Amino acid sequence: MHRSNQHLYAQVFSASGDRVIAAASTLQESVNVDLKGTKNLVAAAAVGKAVAERCLAAGIDKVAFDRSGFRYHGRVKALADAAREAGLKF
Repeated sequence: MHRSNQHLYAQVFSASGDRVIAAASTLQESVNVDLKGTKNLVAAAAVGKAVAERCLAAGIDKVAFDRSGFRYHGRVKALADAAREAGLKF
């Protein structure tokens, strides 16, 4: 998970860390099509839901959540909660 001032990014790597299994960000048309902004809680939830759906489609349901040093609140928490609601287990 990475957060910038304008966008949010989430990636799921293989256990060895050499392959990206699923990814989603607010830069993608499929994620931001109905969003009014790309840096709010609604956008974070959309990214979390999208990455969870892509993981489940790839057969992954358990992941470790790396918040990349960001505090667990606000957009980071919204992304994680949406991913959990969509079926991912951390």
